[in-house]
Amino acid sequence: MALSAMMLICAPLASHAQITPVDPNEVIDADLDGTPPPPVPVQQGDTTYYEPVPSAEAQTEQPQVEPPVAEETVSADATVAADADIATAPPAPVDKDAVTTAAANETYQDDDLIGAAEGVFGKGAEGLAKIIEDVLDKQGKPSAYIVGREAGGAFVVGVRYGSGTLFHKVEGQRNVYWTGPSIGFDAGGNAAQTFTLVYNLHDSQDLYKRFPAGEGAAYLVGGFTASYVRRGDIVLVPIRLGVGARLGVNVGWISYSEKQRWLPL
Repeated sequence: MALSAMMLICAPLASHAQITPVDPNEVIDADLDGTPPPPVPVQQGDTTYYEPVPSAEAQTEQPQVEPPVAEETVSADATVAADADIATAPPAPVDKDAVTTAAANETYQDDDLIGAAEGVFGKGAEGLAKIIEDVLDKQGKPSAYIVGREAGGAFVVGVRYGSGTLFHKVEGQRNVYWTGPSIGFDAGGNAAQTFTLVYNLHDSQDLYKRFPAGEGAAYLVGGFTASYVRRGDIVLVPIRLGVGARLGVNVGWISYSEKQRWLPL
């Protein structure tokens, strides 16, 4: 009786628990020849289920590649439009006050020149202001001037010697000497105070050269004379107040130098 009862109890359990034999060699060989391995039975309580075995390739983790970031591109139309905006943009306004200030810093003003000339010829010298004003109207404002004195004489052939100080608006003061021969219908002798306006002299060293000259003088006892001397862009306007007797016209040259020279060449 007891044996019969135990057989009745074990029969249902045997019907539910089914064991499937698995050959381990087949599982290994299947992984080598590329065929998927058979599922592996898993027993959980009274239930048996089969779990597939992943292949070797699936077990290898593949690196995750991030998608490339698209580069920002600018169309040709946008570039052309930007260039067109630049080309059609109005020019920057010119600061006229700044230009005027820069020019004033490089040239002498009327009052400065008249004051310097009066220091040479005496304050209130008759006709001096008018001569300077006429020269400034024609030539503009000079970048330098020379204050000095000279002496000369001529009888057909003449000679002059002079010395003074160059006042440059930017470069300051320096000594200057001059001499030169002349020839013409000219006779007499004189000593003169000189005030010379200098234009376009950007470098003071450019003054020390030979300038062609020509002038006329007609006075007894004294009088003002003005002439123009030019070499390249540099223009000199000597204004002289002579004392003596001089009559005639002449041509020649004036050589400016840093040191006194006695040969009028």
